[in-house]
Amino acid sequence: MGRFIEIVEVGPRDGLQNEKTVLTPEVRLEFIRRLEAAGARRIEAVSFVHPKYVPQMAGAEEVMASLPHEAGRSRIGLVLNGKGYDRALGTTVDEVNVSLSVSEGFGLKNQGLAPKEQLQMLSDIVAGRANAEGAGDAIPSLSATLSCVWGCPFDGEISVDHVTDMVGAVAEMGLKEIALADTIGVADPWSVTRKVEAARKVAADAKLRLHFHDTRNTGLANAYAGIEAGVDILDASVGGIGGCPFAPGATGNLATEDLVYALHRGGFETGYDLDALIDTARWIGTQLNRQVPSALVRAGKWIS
Repeated sequence: MGRFIEIVEVGPRDGLQNEKTVLTPEVRLEFIRRLEAAGARRIEAVSFVHPKYVPQMAGAEEVMASLPHEAGRSRIGLVLNGKGYDRALGTTVDEVNVSLSVSEGFGLKNQGLAPKEQLQMLSDIVAGRANAEGAGDAIPSLSATLSCVWGCPFDGEISVDHVTDMVGAVAEMGLKEIALADTIGVADPWSVTRKVEAARKVAADAKLRLHFHDTRNTGLANAYAGIEAGVDILDASVGGIGGCPFAPGATGNLATEDLVYALHRGGFETGYDLDALIDTARWIGTQLNRQVPSALVRAGKWIS
């Protein structure tokens, strides 16, 4: 058995939130089920954001109502603030992922909060969780994603020191997993190595997760750099669909099937069925009425 790389499937959330075609909760639920049949064990199922701003994510509670807790699976709900967190607690999500921005410009545009205010928001959530756990309440696990780690559409380049300040602050709150996201797809493999190494120094007790967009065709190279730097958890979106409605030009996540193909060829284990992933990517393309950008959908897998 080769080294296992955990791939968190983000297609039903990050993959759909910037699409022109708005899918019904029923179709999104079918999408999740197809992905889980293809091997997804940890999946971003919904986002608890106001449908006025992200109509593609409307009906999160409806989707989760058809996804009861199931051993061996984790359905993640993304939240941007305390109100979203409270909504998530009213559902069957297994994990809540809190999105924070390392940049002022994106934080204000995406959440209406500066980074320091977002850290306070997260601190309040952590404090509330401690009280709930003390009272014996069952609550979902908690992780955080830091967006714009490699660049911001409004503030430009993001320094290593700026990233480590945020990572360190989140780690001090006791979170066991912190994701570093290249929200607008500007990272390169060398800067991935630098920022992963720097983040690990200030968050030694936390697992690092990486989230890459393939906007400028560097997604797989960046994933390789992260894995070589010791990261074992990566996000990906089947078909390569995705983007952020609040980040101009941020198109396309790293395609799950492209990543799985590369990893399997390299001797790594993922737990995914590549044929089923390709079929699912083609299926979601028909639901969105467009050709998905995945290379494997175009070329198929190679059999020697």
